[in-house]
Amino acid sequence: MNRYKAEESLFKGLMITSTALVLGSLVLIMGTVIWRGLPALSLAMLTQTPKGGYYLGKEGGILNAIVGSLYLAGGATALSLVLSLPIAFYLQLYGSRSRYAELVRLALDVLWGVPSIVYGAFGFTLMIWLGLRASLLGGIIALALLELPIMARGMDEAIALIPSALKEASYAVGATRLETALKVVVRQTAPGLLTAALLAFGRGIGDAASVLFTAGYTDRLPESLFSPAASLPLAVFFQLGTPFPAVQDRAYASALVLTAIVLGISLISRRLARRLTSQVIR
Repeated sequence: MNRYKAEESLFKGLMITSTALVLGSLVLIMGTVIWRGLPALSLAMLTQTPKGGYYLGKEGGILNAIVGSLYLAGGATALSLVLSLPIAFYLQLYGSRSRYAELVRLALDVLWGVPSIVYGAFGFTLMIWLGLRASLLGGIIALALLELPIMARGMDEAIALIPSALKEASYAVGATRLETALKVVVRQTAPGLLTAALLAFGRGIGDAASVLFTAGYTDRLPESLFSPAASLPLAVFFQLGTPFPAVQDRAYASALVLTAIVLGISLISRRLARRLTSQVIR
């Protein structure tokens, strides 16, 4: 018994230590961002685009990066959703546990682990082939490819949690697989589908490597899908690269804005998920 108690105490200590390290890292990161960024944050920074000499510490703001990030991540998430939902439906309702379905899952898992710079390089090559320059459209395509495996696998796992009896009951009353997917599966897995989309959005809005060559960077607001677009991760990168302390503090303020956007969308999504959960059959 003493050996079992010692093992239990050891693993309990490891769990507590791991939890403390994770929470400590979170507090340290957020504390640094708030401490350095909050004093530099102002209304003008949120409502103005960079003006002449902004990166030298003069007037202006990061409105271009805020709008660009929302356009890029929002467009990429919408495009990924259009592609991911049919993939998840096929894997669970049509392919089931077939060999081909497992191969698709393996491919998605591999794509999930591919570094984002590879997506950026592939997107850049694709843009050259299509005759496009760095633009909002190019960034959306690159981010959509980045988000696709995350969203598809998340939706696949969410749909897998539906009791098979529920789908069989739908088939028993004469519903087709497509009708079951649209009228039963979507309703029952709405919280999980929303979570998968949120995970993909969070990855997309925080990524810099995939949009560096595809979306470019500009101090102006994007006027169309074919004009360059700024993003908050690149704004942080460029501002931290300057030798001026005031501009470096603005980089932390940009990181704080980015964190606030992701946090705000997460809270809204959780609220929606609670409402959708009330319609789920347990």
